[in-house]
Amino acid sequence: MKRKSLITLVFVFTFAVSLFGIFNAATVSGAQPITLSIANFFPPMAFVERIQVENWAKEIVEATGGAVKFNRYPGETLLKAAEMYDGVVAGTADLGIWVPAYTRGRFPVLSGFEIVGIYFGSCQATTAVAIEGIKKFQPKELSDTKLMYIYSVGPGSLYSKKKVTSLADLKGMRIRATGPTATSIKALGAIPVAMPMTDVYEALSKGVVDANLAPPEVLKTFKHAELTKYITVFPPVYNSLQGCVMNLKKYNSLPANVRAAFDKVNEGWSMKAAAIWDNQMKVNGIDYGIKEHGMEIGRLPEADNKKAMELMQPLLDDYIAEMNKKGLPGKEIIDFVKEKAAKYSKMYPPGY
Repeated sequence: MKRKSLITLVFVFTFAVSLFGIFNAATVSGAQPITLSIANFFPPMAFVERIQVENWAKEIVEATGGAVKFNRYPGETLLKAAEMYDGVVAGTADLGIWVPAYTRGRFPVLSGFEIVGIYFGSCQATTAVAIEGIKKFQPKELSDTKLMYIYSVGPGSLYSKKKVTSLADLKGMRIRATGPTATSIKALGAIPVAMPMTDVYEALSKGVVDANLAPPEVLKTFKHAELTKYITVFPPVYNSLQGCVMNLKKYNSLPANVRAAFDKVNEGWSMKAAAIWDNQMKVNGIDYGIKEHGMEIGRLPEADNKKAMELMQPLLDDYIAEMNKKGLPGKEIIDFVKEKAAKYSKMYPPGY
């Protein structure tokens, strides 16, 4: 009986060690954990760093049994926001939180998944469209990195020093906007001023811009509620994708089982990140601005919303024409986005 128990114990122990060793190469082989750097332009206390990146990294560490660990560099301490994608491609950082719109023209297919003039409704709705779109169209523009996950931070609203109650109020306003949003703002009569989010606080304080078009989380994360008084919920003139990408050579150099662990975690992380954003946009965005800084929230009249959509229709036509010149299926992308945006906006409505 004792011999039987001993054999069973040895078997269980051997099985456990071999199972643990699948991912804990550092423990079994004596090798050091693989250390990867993550660059992030968001400040250290922003929820993107404290919640989103931290939780993702934790899941990767657990999934690999400690074979991987991370050094994190928030607040542009390793790479600037506008340099993020190229920096990851070059290997300055192993991974980076990047915004496609900061490198305008480089991500034509992705720009269709965040295009203005189509109502998406929420971060989760836009993210679901992007996930399906990437699977369907397989954009070559992402072929020089390994996409970990992608998520939306839109739709956004306008945060201004003066009250905006109509489209007429936008005429001549200097509004910080990037990517397709800059084009939409110009179509509505305002003056777009492009800059990374990290520069907007100073621009608002010095009067370089009169307002910012962005997701509501900037009111707390980047302290824009200190400098603006009014929140205007706009028609779909702002939408933005962000994502986490990894240096392709670094990803391919990982052991196969570690890559598999990354892929498994990443499979569900885009929608997790989007859910975090939807929650934070209300709690630490709209609610924060109103409750903590006395901001006022308003919406444009329905007639102005309708007019805005009409003014932005040429932007959709221009996108299709531009994509056709590149040999890419512009109309197919726009038709796909319209269909999926309508579907997912019903499944994931806005929280404010």
